[in-house]
Amino acid sequence: MDDGKEVKKKLVDELEEMGFPLARAMRALYHSGNSSLEDAINWIVDHENDPELDQMPLVPLIIEIEDFEPSSVSEEVKLTAQKLRKISRKRNNEDDMKSVSRREKERIRVGKELQEAKKIAEENERKRFIALRKAEKEEVNRAREKVRQKLQQDKVERRGRLELPPENHASLKTSTPVVQKNKVVVSTEAGVNLTTKVDLMRECLRSLRRHNKDDDIKVKKAFETLLIYVRNVARNPDEDKFRKIRLSNPAFKERVGVFEQGPKFLELCGFERVEGGKYLFLPRHRFDLSVFESAGNILQSAITNPFFGLLSTEE
Repeated sequence: MDDGKEVKKKLVDELEEMGFPLARAMRALYHSGNSSLEDAINWIVDHENDPELDQMPLVPLIIEIEDFEPSSVSEEVKLTAQKLRKISRKRNNEDDMKSVSRREKERIRVGKELQEAKKIAEENERKRFIALRKAEKEEVNRAREKVRQKLQQDKVERRGRLELPPENHASLKTSTPVVQKNKVVVSTEAGVNLTTKVDLMRECLRSLRRHNKDDDIKVKKAFETLLIYVRNVARNPDEDKFRKIRLSNPAFKERVGVFEQGPKFLELCGFERVEGGKYLFLPRHRFDLSVFESAGNILQSAITNPFFGLLSTEE
């Protein structure tokens, strides 16, 4: 806009005293020929809805030292200026109210979106948890079915070795464990013992998690350490160093021994206390690969399932 034109500072000051913003005063004087207040005010009236009305023009100010007399302005122009100021204030107030209304609507919209996103996340987490619980139950059912089939097969093979006739299927009793108050009663059959032991190991880890739910980091470290012990024995059952654990070992005490259920879980795997209770030892003849595979699967589930043991209750 700087095309050589200038605006008089005295006229700008007088327009400011009348309540007009500096940018509007300078723009009005620039476009009205910088001649008089009346012309500038009339220009403002004519361009009241101009979107660039309050943008500062890039024009120089000139200061006239010789003339300090205020410019003469008619009463009509003064009334017009006053009316313009009122309209400007009203418009500014309306703009402020609209701005507040827009911000409030935006806040409500964002809040609704966040709430909806939270509901979706919670629903997804709930579905994921249900899927994990279902997978656990299916795993237990598969293990029990495998044991039942193995028992039936062993029974048929024993009858064959004794040259006994095949058993009448009509009188065959289904090999199912007895249930009392949701607890499996230990049977003398080896396969049922395995199923029962799996349940006991799972409940042992759930108890550890349940009683220490405010210390997730230590609990997870205990599960991970137990998994290392179990895997070492499963992969190297003939190595004595993996089948003997010193209970006073600082690393063992800090990670596993600090929890009552830690050594108990290893005892359920077949370890026994020896030398006055100073060591946990697994005799070679007591090593059962199926037990250690089940223990590893349970520990893996306990590590990866964030809800493991938290929703179960003590019986």
